[in-house]
Formats: sequence, C-alpha cells, structure tokens
Amino acid sequence: MNFFNPSICLRGKILVFDKPVLMGIINLTDDSFYAGSRIDSIDSALMKAEEMMKEGAAIVDLGPSSTRPGAQLSLANDELKKLIPVIKKIREELPELLISVDTYHAEVAEEAAKAGADIINDISGGNFDQKMIATVGRLKIPYVLMHIKGKPENMQENPEYKDVVKETFHYFSEKIQQLHKAGVNDIIIDPGFGFGKTLEHNYELFNAFDLFHQFQLPILTGISRKSMINKVIHTTSEQALNGSTVLHTLALQRGAHILRVHDVKEARQAADILNFAKNIE
Repeated sequence: MNFFNPSICLRGKILVFDKPVLMGIINLTDDSFYAGSRIDSIDSALMKAEEMMKEGAAIVDLGPSSTRPGAQLSLANDELKKLIPVIKKIREELPELLISVDTYHAEVAEEAAKAGADIINDISGGNFDQKMIATVGRLKIPYVLMHIKGKPENMQENPEYKDVVKETFHYFSEKIQQLHKAGVNDIIIDPGFGFGKTLEHNYELFNAFDLFHQFQLPILTGISRKSMINKVIHTTSEQALNGSTVLHTLALQRGAHILRVHDVKEARQAADILNFAKNIE
C-alpha cells in the first residue's frame, strides 16, 4: 500500500517522512517500566545517545519522569534538574542528533527548547498544563500530540469507550484545530498505545491504523516492550524484544513514520528488510 509522505519543519529544514524514522528512548528516571531504558548520569545518557545514533536513531526521546501506569505527575523543577544538563551535553557532542523531550509541562518545554531540544513530546495533548499549546506555538517547535484517557496514575483503571477508534479520531480532529489556531503547524500524532486503553482497545486502534493517515501528518508509534505485547505472549518487558519487533514490523507495514523504541538496532533491521523487500520488483 502506498502512503502519503508527510513532512515537518525542523531546525529550519524540511524533514520528509519518506522512510521510517527511529526515536530511541532514554529515561532519566529510576522507575520507568523497562529497566533497560533507565539512565542515571549525564555521561551515561550521552553514551546511550551516541550508541543509538550509531545504530540508526535519528531522534532520542529524553524522559525526565515516568509516565508508566500508576505513576504520579511530576513537578516541572524536578524534570528540569535532570533534563537540561543532558540536553546541553548531547547537543554539544552530537549536533546532528535530534532531541525530543517527553514532558507535559510548558515551563519544561520552554527551557528544553532554549537548551537545544528539537521536539516536544507531550503525552497529555496539552491537557495537563493549559499553557503548553500556546508555549509550543510561540516556540515554533514540532509537537507530538498523543491521545490519552485519564492520567498515568489512574489511566489503566477500567478505561471505557463507546468506540475507541472514533473517539481517538475525534480527539485528534479537535486538538489539531486547536494547535493550528495557536500557531503550531508541525504536528506528529501518536495514538497513545497503553495510555488509558485495555488490551483490546490497543489492538482495535492498531488495526485501524490506516484511518489516521487521513490527517496527512506523521504518525508516531510507541509500542516497544509494552503490556499489549506481554499480555498476548506472556512475557515481561525484559523478555519482549521479539514481540516488539513483530509489532514494529506490522506498524511499518501500516505506514508508521516514527517508531519510538528501546532497541534501535533491531527496529532498524526490521525497517531495512521491509524497505528492501518493497523495492524488489
């Protein structure tokens, strides 16, 4: 199937999503759901970023607080203490690597952009901090708009929808209009797998992936090592590499533009094999 190739403006250049882009996950916390993504120092964050870049990541996503199910919302000051030194170090040492910041705080988005971040990845779609959308509009920085129901602390407590696909689609329609009115033109959408969804909700959304191409925006897929894999094949997050690769392959076949992953090398290999096969006549 042929898909539209969307684009965003990034650092004054146009980035066209004509091939899959990998976003490597670096969590600056000690309580993220997958222990392998946790980083405890500036130097180790830089080493991880460099490793991911060599393995094929164009972007690293820095998470200064956990958004796993059950996690409490963080304070902006706590995020800034962890985040800003790491952004500055990566920007200084790896100038070609794109930096995304996983935050729902407008203050953090502002300071991160000043320090050198390229993308704001907000799980809340601007709902946790009412200043976020206006801030991103003023910064003229690409914005990842994710769908979530509830907050991390309660989002997995029996989430209910009449129709998860229709409700997520409607959410994006309204939020994209709101972002455009605020001057945000470079938008990436993320269906929010695992954020206020049951196992069945996640796969209903996954099977309706084609529908979200109607927005003609880049689609980010964050499914790496999540429970939507583990509940099906009875693994833990530590054992979920193979399951993640299977779902990443299916997501790419459905036209995902960005894969947010813990394991860059394996995701790159899946993308390369698919691309090679697609170009054989």
